[in-house]
Amino acid sequence: MLIRQNGKFGSRALLKSTAIAGIAAAMLVTGLPTGMSLSHAEPVKLAAPQISGFANVVDAVSPAVVSVRVQSNVKEASNTEGPFSFGFGGRGFDSLPDDHPLKRFFREFGGPGGPGGPGGPDGHGPGAGPRDHADREKGKGPLRPTSQGSGFFISEDGYLVTNNHVVDDGSAFTIVMNDGTELDAKLVGKDSRTDLAVLKVDANRKFTYVSFADDAKVRVGDWVVAVGNPFGLGGTVTAGIVSARGRDIGAGPYDDFIQVDAAVNRGNSGGPTFNLEGQVVGINTAIFSPGNGGNVGIAFAIPANTAKDVVASLIKNGKIERGWLGVQIQPVTKDIAESLGLADASGALVVSPTEDSPGSKAGMKQGDVVTAVNGDTVKDARDLARKIATYAPGTEVDVAIWRNGKAETLKVKLGQMPADTAKASTDDEGSDNGAPAQSQQEIGKMGLSVSPASDGKGLDIVDVDPDSEAAARGIKAGEKISAINNQSVKSADEAMKIVDGARKDGRNKALFQIENDKGSRFVALPINEG
Repeated sequence: MLIRQNGKFGSRALLKSTAIAGIAAAMLVTGLPTGMSLSHAEPVKLAAPQISGFANVVDAVSPAVVSVRVQSNVKEASNTEGPFSFGFGGRGFDSLPDDHPLKRFFREFGGPGGPGGPGGPDGHGPGAGPRDHADREKGKGPLRPTSQGSGFFISEDGYLVTNNHVVDDGSAFTIVMNDGTELDAKLVGKDSRTDLAVLKVDANRKFTYVSFADDAKVRVGDWVVAVGNPFGLGGTVTAGIVSARGRDIGAGPYDDFIQVDAAVNRGNSGGPTFNLEGQVVGINTAIFSPGNGGNVGIAFAIPANTAKDVVASLIKNGKIERGWLGVQIQPVTKDIAESLGLADASGALVVSPTEDSPGSKAGMKQGDVVTAVNGDTVKDARDLARKIATYAPGTEVDVAIWRNGKAETLKVKLGQMPADTAKASTDDEGSDNGAPAQSQQEIGKMGLSVSPASDGKGLDIVDVDPDSEAAARGIKAGEKISAINNQSVKSADEAMKIVDGARKDGRNKALFQIENDKGSRFVALPINEG
């Protein structure tokens, strides 16, 4: 065999080739020469990417996070926590080992097989044993475990934060620290409207504590770490991201929750959600859990900025003092904005001022739209409630309103919010459905048959066409029309004049004030065919 090298065939290349072939043949016969061995391939091993984990955060903050155990003399423990159901247990419980953490938890807190749960010794509620007849008659007895949640220290001298619904109705409180130490705590103050509470531990020691972040800097997509005590298992950490801001779940008048997808479960209530700097961005308070009470990755936390102000007031005063405007309000929808001549569907629509309230004394009227407070734009009804609540009682504020197609400003001296505010309601029990047929009239082609109200104020709605826009927007027979476009009405003719006037002004909708036994509301109805 000739090897071509630089365009020539030579014998030297042939000799090299022959020598290599000879060595290979010899190896086949005699095996590997002394001192030579086979080379094995290395196992697969990759250099891990440099991704920041959560271990450093967890190590730093865990000593500040505690479990909160609550006792009271109520008859039964509640198996729910917060605005949503957190029930658990179910099938397979009896098959768990006796020393399983969940089984121990239920034994302590009245679940299946526990002293107060189904199959337990007393069979009617959690506790440390049966009560005597006198105690049962009085509705009193020994303190019983009633709830368990989480909390966290915010000062080295023992102030800690948790949820109001964790400690509500509690008589005795115990906190369990990360190292298992149990300490008694006392209630400093609580606020049901924001679902926050402050406890105090008096002990001759300094506690590891954490601080609140500026949640205004929190962005959707940021990493967060939730630390708490789910199911009574002990300190547990879960991680996720911020899913949304400004969530309203109907839990209270100041809903402005941060939504996270970290696994937050029963027992996490009152626990902190941290950013990667170890600061508290939110306080876990509720989860959305359709059907079975399990976690589906939708949890809600009270923003840190809300908590900071409430906690500071609770520590200082033991209670919350909020400014009070004293008006019933509702959101401004696109239809309502159009009916009032507003460019945007924003602000808060005044349904009715409370008698002798600060708003009423300042001249606020039904149908006014509050657009700003001290120059700060009001986005919607809840935004107005939150803004007013940030001012102390006695503060004078400038309230910008939209009235009768033009802007005005009122000076209002805020009052003290009552402990309990009930929804405004009317004394009117609805329409007289037995009104004579000749007194009934239709308001144009709007699908509403009305008759003058028996008290001479407004129009009773006798019938509603089920195919009309009025029916589609929830207006029902038995309710009353008290005003249209903020003008009182006593007859169908007056109603038609107001509707015709709005049409001539180029508006496509008219604003009807509807009353029933539950209160008052505004509904915008199309008038282009009326």
